Amino acid sequence: MTTIAELTFSYKRKKELFSNLSLDLPDGNIYGLLGKNGAGKTTLLKIVAGLLFPKQGESMINGISSVKRDPIVLQDIYFIPEEFYLPPVKPSKFIALYSGFYPSFDHVGMDRYMNEFELDPEEDLHTMSYGQKKKFLIAFGLASRCKILILDEPTNGLDIPSKSQFRKLTAEAMTDERTFIISTHQVRDMENLIDPIIIIDEGTILFYHDIAEITEKLALTVQEDEPADSEALYWEKVPGGYAVVAPNRDGRESRIDLELLFNAAVRGREQMKEVFEGAKHD
Repeated sequence: MTTIAELTFSYKRKKELFSNLSLDLPDGNIYGLLGKNGAGKTTLLKIVAGLLFPKQGESMINGISSVKRDPIVLQDIYFIPEEFYLPPVKPSKFIALYSGFYPSFDHVGMDRYMNEFELDPEEDLHTMSYGQKKKFLIAFGLASRCKILILDEPTNGLDIPSKSQFRKLTAEAMTDERTFIISTHQVRDMENLIDPIIIIDEGTILFYHDIAEITEKLALTVQEDEPADSEALYWEKVPGGYAVVAPNRDGRESRIDLELLFNAAVRGREQMKEVFEGAKHD
């Protein structure tokens, strides 16, 4: 269990980014963390990983504070940032240097992930393209078998086949004992992978629901005519008509469009709150 309790954080000489933010992340899920630019997604990931320290409150992994940077906790956390540096060594050297920090590291799995991502084991890491470097770090993170895998914009720099491979390998690597937290703006890349969905806005958890709840409470449809404001929580013009988010009044399940859902949650927060009133997540 990853627990964030009454977290307050701000950078120097800036207003508070979070104030009394709380969030429970039970194991066994691939969480999608969404938010506008500057909402604090990367900051929150770094606090969970123990790379930033909160002003008040705490982030805990299985009851141990991330601030303590206890080796027992760190050996089970792997963080892949959006911006990173890789040394001028071959993959085998990198693996030899760093795999020892992760007691459950899967060397056979690492070879398979390298092959799946079509990475050359003889090419120096620093000469690889940004996308190849990103794939190497994803492969290493999956092979680490860490219980907490944190990925910040993991599909940036990946081509279309690689994005598909990322989704496939990530889903395969997931177990009931692991927790994956994925922060992304590329929501189309994450559909059918992330669940539950967490949306951060203005320093608070605006939305935290799993896909089953969302499909039960909401209907996401495309219709020819512009909907009345009384009928829709949110709508936008699309080719062929209007994409609409409305309360699910007939009990039918609809396909989730994460971009549409995000816009509805941010722009119609009070209406969405009413629809999900009584849900267990705050």
